[in-house]
Amino acid sequence: MSALGEGAAPVAPGRLSGLFATLGHARYVIGGNPVTGFAFGLLGLLVICAIFGPMLAPYDPLMSDTLAKLQPPSAKHWFGTDALGRDILSRVIVAARLDLTIAVASVALVFAFGGLAGIAAGFFGGWTDRIVGRIADTIMAFPLFVLAMGIVAALGNTVTNIVIATAIINFPLYARIARAEASVRREAGYVMAARLSGNSEWRIALTTIMPNILPIMMVQMSLTMGYAILNAAGLSFIGLGVRPPTPEWGIMVAEGSGSIISGEWWIALFPGVALMLAVFCFNLIGDGLRDIVDPQRRT
Repeated sequence: MSALGEGAAPVAPGRLSGLFATLGHARYVIGGNPVTGFAFGLLGLLVICAIFGPMLAPYDPLMSDTLAKLQPPSAKHWFGTDALGRDILSRVIVAARLDLTIAVASVALVFAFGGLAGIAAGFFGGWTDRIVGRIADTIMAFPLFVLAMGIVAALGNTVTNIVIATAIINFPLYARIARAEASVRREAGYVMAARLSGNSEWRIALTTIMPNILPIMMVQMSLTMGYAILNAAGLSFIGLGVRPPTPEWGIMVAEGSGSIISGEWWIALFPGVALMLAVFCFNLIGDGLRDIVDPQRRT
């Protein structure tokens, strides 16, 4: 009997070589572009804060200390404390998990529904195209942030509803990009070859069309991640997002906005800087992701 076991399936050498080629190309792109390297380094820092935030935070983000309230940045509290004496650095670090969770979940949801709907509309056309187009037009008829406010207000300000609202307002963007790319490629030579080989239409759409439009979708996903964080922070700022005392960058900016006039600038500044860096990071990695996943850019 083989050492792999009777039911084990060995990994195809072609897949391993393709994986190593992709990893090597990614290292080349990141190493050759300092801006892209900085963006991925910042992304790594955000991911570390999101995963290990409670262990990295020097204080309990929910612990109040009225004797230490409204202290400016110091050696003991690097980012200062808020009106309840909570350490702002700890709250900024821990808030990364919630904000990134909302961003990743909403982008994954809209990619699954908007991307697939757009591929179906562009590849099949006909009534599928008309239905997807009318849904996208209906959503685009509303101011998107106002629509997100209405959805969250109607369903309740929970994390799940914020994710759903963010996915809904981004649906037209994903559907239209996927539709445009799929409609261009549906008569391509490799699609005709796949059709002549006996593949079904849905198999062609999922295994031939989708991989070829993935690079531009990856860029859009990185941009939407930043917008999703901004949307969640905006909803929290106006009181329709995550409920306090949960650490979240938008809530922290809202809590500190009223203290700027009285001189406690650090309460809103540091959460705002974290929010800005997160959005800046996702905007920068878009071009790097395209260079990594686009086969035409590999050498």
